[in-house]
Amino acid sequence: MTVFDGIAARIVETPNLAVNILERTADGPATPAAQTVVFVHGNVSSALFWQEIMEDLPGDIRAIAVDLRGFGGSEAKPVDATRGVRDFSDDLHATLQALGLGAVHLVGWSMGGGVILQYALEHPVLSLTLQAPVSPYGFGGTRRDGTRLTDDDAGVGAGGANPDFVQRLRDHDTSADAATSPRSVFRSSYVSADYVTAHEDIWVTSMLSTSTTEGNYPGDSVPSTNWPGFGAGSVGVLNTMAPRYFDVSGIVHLASKPPILWVHGTADAIVSDASFFDLNQLGKAGVIADWPGDDVAPPQPMVTQTRDVLDAYRDAGGQVVELELEGVGHAPHLERPGLVRRALLQVMGYIASPTGPQPPTETIILKSED
Repeated sequence: MTVFDGIAARIVETPNLAVNILERTADGPATPAAQTVVFVHGNVSSALFWQEIMEDLPGDIRAIAVDLRGFGGSEAKPVDATRGVRDFSDDLHATLQALGLGAVHLVGWSMGGGVILQYALEHPVLSLTLQAPVSPYGFGGTRRDGTRLTDDDAGVGAGGANPDFVQRLRDHDTSADAATSPRSVFRSSYVSADYVTAHEDIWVTSMLSTSTTEGNYPGDSVPSTNWPGFGAGSVGVLNTMAPRYFDVSGIVHLASKPPILWVHGTADAIVSDASFFDLNQLGKAGVIADWPGDDVAPPQPMVTQTRDVLDAYRDAGGQVVELELEGVGHAPHLERPGLVRRALLQVMGYIASPTGPQPPTETIILKSED
C-alpha cells in the first residue's frame, strides 16, 4: 500500500489535464488559506514522498500534495520545455483554481522549487519553502552570475540522462542490483548514507511512477559541436531546466515579496556546487573524457547561485530564512522531519520564530546535526 492511513488520493479535473492530489482525510475545504499548504515534488518522484510531513502537521492545517504532469497519478501529457517549467506551474494554478484556492503556502522540492518560484512570478502566494531547489538559473550550463556557457546549452538537459536508469524506470525495476536502479539512486543520491526508513518501497514506487512516454522524462536532445557533444532539446522534463528556457531570478523584483524558507543539506549529491549530476563536474572529475577545462565548462555553482539570488531578494526587502542541515542529503524532509516541520510552520506564521520577529532584511541561518 503506497498511501498512508489518514491520507487519500483523488483526481482533480482541470482544463489542462487530470491531476492527482493527496489530502489528509480529516482536513476540510473550509480551512483558511492562511492555514493551507500545498506540496510540490521534484523530478523522478511524486506526491507520495510528502506523506510523512503531511501526517505530522497540526490538525487545523490543510495539507495538499500535487502530482505534476507525467508523475504519480496525474495525466502524462507532453511537456513543452521551451516554456521552462511553466507547463507545471500552469497545471498547479489550474489545480488550485479547481479546488477553489487562491494564495496559499507553497513547498517545492528540487525541480518543484523551481516550479513554485515560477508560480510566484505569476500569481500571489503566502510563503515559499524551497527544499533543495534547482538553481534559479536552471540545472547546468551557467556561470555564477547565471550567464550561459554556450548558446546551445551543451551538456544540459535530457541528453545527460543515463539510458540504463531510464530503461529501469520503464521496466519498473525495484531491485538494487545495479548503481543505475531507481532504488540504488534513491539510496546514493536522494538521502545520506545513514538514512533508515520503513517506507523505502513507497519512495521507490513513487520514483517508478515517472512517465517515460514521449514528451515526458527525460526528453530529447540535439547534437552540439561543444563538449560533450549534445545540447538541450525542446520537449521533456529535463530540458525544462535548461538555462535557455529557465530563469526565475526575477523573484528579486517582485513588488510583493512572500517570505521564503530555504532548506538544504550539506551532503546533497544532486543540487550542490559540485553536483555529480552536472556533466561538467563529471568531466572535471575524470568520469567523462576530454573535459575542456574550467575556462570552458566549469561546474555550475548551484547552491552559491541560490544564495546570491536570495541575498538579493533580502536586500530588496524580502525575508529569507535559511535552514542548512549538516550531513543531510537531497531530501531534508525525510532525514530531519522535525526541523523541517518546525521551520515550515514558522514561515507560515503558524508558530513564532524562536529568535522572535525578524526584520524583512535579515537572513537567519540555522545549522543543526540533530
